[in-house]
Amino acid sequence: MMNFEYVRASTAAGAVSMLAKQSDAVFIAGGTNLVDLMKRGVVSPMRLIDINTLPLKEITLSGNKVTIGALALNSAVSEHPLVIKHFPLLSYALKAGASQQLRNMATVGGNMMQRTRCSYFYDTVMPCNKREPGTGCGAMQGINRMHAIFGSSENCIAVHPSDMCVALAALDASVIIRGAKGDRKILFTDFHRLPGNTPEKDNNLQPGELITHVEIPVNAFQQHAYYLKIRDRASYAFALVSVAAALEMQGNKISKARLAMGGVAHKPWRLTEAEAFLKGKEATETNFKAAAALAMQGAKAYEHNSFKLQMAPNAIAEALKKATSKA
Repeated sequence: MMNFEYVRASTAAGAVSMLAKQSDAVFIAGGTNLVDLMKRGVVSPMRLIDINTLPLKEITLSGNKVTIGALALNSAVSEHPLVIKHFPLLSYALKAGASQQLRNMATVGGNMMQRTRCSYFYDTVMPCNKREPGTGCGAMQGINRMHAIFGSSENCIAVHPSDMCVALAALDASVIIRGAKGDRKILFTDFHRLPGNTPEKDNNLQPGELITHVEIPVNAFQQHAYYLKIRDRASYAFALVSVAAALEMQGNKISKARLAMGGVAHKPWRLTEAEAFLKGKEATETNFKAAAALAMQGAKAYEHNSFKLQMAPNAIAEALKKATSKA
């Protein structure tokens, strides 16, 4: 690792000010992804700004929304009574991610900011437009078993690794961001980016901004929610395909549906057309398969990940079936 400067921020405003003063500075909280990237030479920030002392760990209910601080630990969020009561889908997704030790260190904001686990991104000898724009995408003609089937470009086919973010995308969450000019709010589905011509940009944070909170509107999906994660082994593995499914039901009829996928795109992939199709439909296997087929429109596989074209719709139908049976 290269030498770097370490400083500690005591306020959110101070953290933003510190970041603005040095272009190659980054925030650090749990560091579960950042430290790995620094060790491998993928990133080499000259200054680390420790934000762990900022008062951004609380989880509160106000009116019709739950607010989660960006420094709340993944393990704490997954076990919090408000989350379990109102958003079991988020709890399921968090518990499906990483190991207990990592969940005890990882924060909500850090989870949102984590980088792809594409092996070409991590290998500094290989070409990677995300790591070094203009060098090419090694995965395109390489080993691309874990890679995207939606939303990719000729510049990048990497996928976003988070389980938590898939659930937050399905739950209509919003992100509160602080910058030098004050706070702003964006929809969670607009936070992460598709690669396009700028695959080095993972999200829509502007320079000098800090994630402070995530807000989730209270909903009626508590009784019928399920997170399905298909992976190579039962623990500590990233998703080949994952599905967050949440349903509001009246009898056997679906009045509202929320669906998002992980392991298939550069960002959590929301299935809005499938959601619209399911609204007002009976909760039947036929309708689940039809929704899954609709969700797969536009999917494109590469040499080693064509199995996802079958795995993904099967996972959608299975997640919907499991969500329906939850009560």
